Amino acid sequence: MTDAASLPGRPRGAVVSGPATARAVNVLAPNASAMTLDGTNTWIVAEPDSGLAVVIDPGPLDEGHLKKVMDTAESAGNRVALTLLTHGHPDHAEGASRFAELTGTAVRALDPALRLGDEGLAAGDVVTVGGLELRVVPTPGHTSDSLCFHLPADQAVLTGDTVLGRGTTVVAHPDGRLGDYLDSLRRLRSLTVDDGVRTVLPGHGPVLEDAQGVVEYYLAHRAKRLAQVETAVENGCTTAHEVVARVYADVDHALWPAAEWSVAAQLEYLREHGLIG
Repeated sequence: MTDAASLPGRPRGAVVSGPATARAVNVLAPNASAMTLDGTNTWIVAEPDSGLAVVIDPGPLDEGHLKKVMDTAESAGNRVALTLLTHGHPDHAEGASRFAELTGTAVRALDPALRLGDEGLAAGDVVTVGGLELRVVPTPGHTSDSLCFHLPADQAVLTGDTVLGRGTTVVAHPDGRLGDYLDSLRRLRSLTVDDGVRTVLPGHGPVLEDAQGVVEYYLAHRAKRLAQVETAVENGCTTAHEVVARVYADVDHALWPAAEWSVAAQLEYLREHGLIG
């Protein structure tokens, strides 16, 4: 979900399938909506000339899309060797089981219910396929099982729904928690400061070339929204719906039900920290 029109100083831009970095290619799923922006970005990541590829977030259960992902990898001379999931929401993971059948690959995810094969994913894991290195970065908050993948060779991070290419993401309460999400954003900021990450390869929306600026904006945006929610409560709002009507008045009303998830997470956070009763 996006609750801001665009990131400051960044054009909306068209989201298209194709190469984004030396190792990452996007195949855009045909599932555009208010919640998914232009659609889900399915990422094919491969070390040049290795002949092997990793697919991150096969997307919805759409046979045409899954075949296009396979064909795109094969046209570059790569066999899909592994499937990874950033989290379990259907627009990212629904097609994973079928894609695994088509490619004969395992599916690795943080949530055991989403895995196909013996291996999961955990903090500190390094996934290596054909010389490619992806470092697993736990980023709970949007959901409890959210992960990002650091691609050091391209100074990039694949963020799923933790950071979007346009607007900001929902904290999907009660599974998603704001405190976890803020910690995850700080973890991503450390990647930009300490590990040289420059490029965000998001789960929705265009590629972003100023990773540090984007994460700083997300942190500032969350702080602003939190202050607005606290003020709304002080002014008599008692439910998430009432808060959304006041704080998210500039957001498309079709997104208000999803905005209530984020507000519920914010209210929980404020109560936990003793800032509201």
